[in-house]
Amino acid sequence: MRVESEAQLAEAVRDAGGALAVRGGGTRPVGRCLGEPLEVGISGITLYEPGALTLVVGAGTPLAEVEAAIAAEGQRLPFEPANWGPVLGVRGQSTVGGVVAANVSGPRRVQAGACRDSLIGTRFVDGRGQIVKNGGRVMKNVTGYDLVKLMAGSWGTLGVMSEVAFKLLPAAPSQATVVIDLPAGAAQVALAAALGSPFDVSGAGWLPGTGAVVRVEGLAESVAYRAEQLRRLMEPFGPVRVEEEGSAAIWQSLRDLEPFIGKDGDLWRLSVKPSEASDIVARLGGEVLLDWGGGLIWALLPEGSDGRALAAPYTGHATCMRGAAGVTFEPEPAPIATLTTALRAQFDPKGILNPGRMG
Repeated sequence: MRVESEAQLAEAVRDAGGALAVRGGGTRPVGRCLGEPLEVGISGITLYEPGALTLVVGAGTPLAEVEAAIAAEGQRLPFEPANWGPVLGVRGQSTVGGVVAANVSGPRRVQAGACRDSLIGTRFVDGRGQIVKNGGRVMKNVTGYDLVKLMAGSWGTLGVMSEVAFKLLPAAPSQATVVIDLPAGAAQVALAAALGSPFDVSGAGWLPGTGAVVRVEGLAESVAYRAEQLRRLMEPFGPVRVEEEGSAAIWQSLRDLEPFIGKDGDLWRLSVKPSEASDIVARLGGEVLLDWGGGLIWALLPEGSDGRALAAPYTGHATCMRGAAGVTFEPEPAPIATLTTALRAQFDPKGILNPGRMG
């Protein structure tokens, strides 16, 4: 079943006789998707005001279409969303609604925040088939639930989005990447030093075959100065160089997990304390990729591996993004699970929206 308007979406949810498996472009098949497929094709840019750095767009709009439109005006989505389709082994076009539902946030999160931090408004249909609106075209305080933040990362279990609004940022005219020749297990200390510096780092990670990488963006003269200062700061950690022309390709590879594309194995995503990253990497084995200064670990493990057991102990949560794990998402502590259950009962009392997705 495919819907192409908000009215159709509300009717489809209201008349549903059972569970619905909500999807946009189908590029993020994480967790169990139970029920009749409901494809959201509500597409198109509703409002774009470059001068106000504001964008309102249908949830089913392809991400590539949105990025092309705002790039033409010298702007970008601050949170640098990734395209997980290739690494998860699926085809299709990533949609804006899917990005919000999974709170997809790329390397720039360390500087600009997550997807939910750029989201300023949303329209969605709840499990009763009612149309709900929260937020708007400007940031403002609201009472009651902050539904904008709740919808980001809810994986379609609280409502089916029809429209989203973002605040944007100007695109940086220049960038450079400082590359340090270090193994993954030794990268975290260097990355922490870079992030703790005054040089406004917009990305810090470790990439197989490349090493530790630190990005700076902005005006050309500022980028050149900060990259040189970071190069000097990183010299005690290992051989270091500055990449300018190849900088964008490095961060696309890290963002989209390109080193893991086409490789067999289970893919795990661990969000942890950066200070624990080195020990966790050593316990995991397998192939890893680091982002957010070590706070985000992507690990490609042998099929059937229990990433949580291998990584333990750790502070944070681990998600099996691709594989046959019994539980895809980290089990919630009892107090949080109680709150989550109450929220779902409020917004989806019949339990028909992506049931089992977060289990």
